[in-house]
Amino acid sequence: MLIASPDRDILGISVKSLDFGTTIADLSFGIDSGIPHRKVNFLNANNANIAHNDEDYRNALARSDVLPDGIGVDIAAKVLAGSKFPANLNGTDLVPAFFVFVARPLKVALVGAKPDVLQKALENFRALTPWHEFIAVSDGYFDACDQPRILADIAAFKPDVTLVAMGSPTQEKWIDAQFGAEHGKIVFGVGALFDFVSGMVPRAPRFFRELRLEWVYRLAREPGRLWRRYIVGNPLFLYRVLCYKFSDNLMRTHTAG
Repeated sequence: MLIASPDRDILGISVKSLDFGTTIADLSFGIDSGIPHRKVNFLNANNANIAHNDEDYRNALARSDVLPDGIGVDIAAKVLAGSKFPANLNGTDLVPAFFVFVARPLKVALVGAKPDVLQKALENFRALTPWHEFIAVSDGYFDACDQPRILADIAAFKPDVTLVAMGSPTQEKWIDAQFGAEHGKIVFGVGALFDFVSGMVPRAPRFFRELRLEWVYRLAREPGRLWRRYIVGNPLFLYRVLCYKFSDNLMRTHTAG
C-alpha cells in the first residue's frame, strides 16, 4: 500500500490524500521495499459516476490504491471533508514524472490504446527516460481469447511496472481480476495516458491546467464524444456528493440522538 495517509471518502471510495512529491517518492520506494504487487488507479468525477452504478468496479477500486484526479474530486473533498486534496495526482502528469524521478533502470510493459498510439507512446517514453526499458505488449483491441497470451507475455517480461490504458471501468476490472505479482510490482490503470504521451491528443495549454479547467479544453475539442461526460456528468457528480454529505450528516444526527 501507499504510505499511510488521511484518506478521503469520496462517495464511498477511499482516495489517498498525499502531495505530489510524497506520492512519487513512495511509489519509487515501494518498488524496492519487498512489496510484491500493488495496483494503482485514479478517480475523477466521471469514474465516480461509473462506480456509483457498478459494484464490480467499486470493489476493484477498493482493492487498489486510488489517487485523486481532477477538480471534481477536489470539490468533493472540500464539501465532504472540509479541505481539498493536497495535489492533483492525475496519471498524465504523475506517471511520466515517476519515471523521471526513478534513477535506476526499470522494466515497463505497456498495454492498451490503438496500435499507432501505442507505438508512438512507446517511442516517446523511451525518448523521455531512455534508462528504462519499455516494451509494447499489446494494443487495447484484442479478443478475450487473446488475454491468456497477453498476460503470459507480460509475466515473461518480468516488469517492474505495467501500464494498462483501456479506459474505465474495463482496465480496473481486468487488472483486479487477472493481474498478480508476476505482472508487475506496480500496475497502473492509466486511461488516456498513451493518447497524451503519443502527442496524438494534445494536452490543454498550461493556462487551462493551472486553473484546473483542462476538462473545458477537452470538451471544446471533442464535444460530440465528451458532452455527456462533462455537461451531464459533472452536475450529476456534484448532486451525488451533496446527497452523500446530507445522508452522512443525517445518519450522524440520528446516531447522536
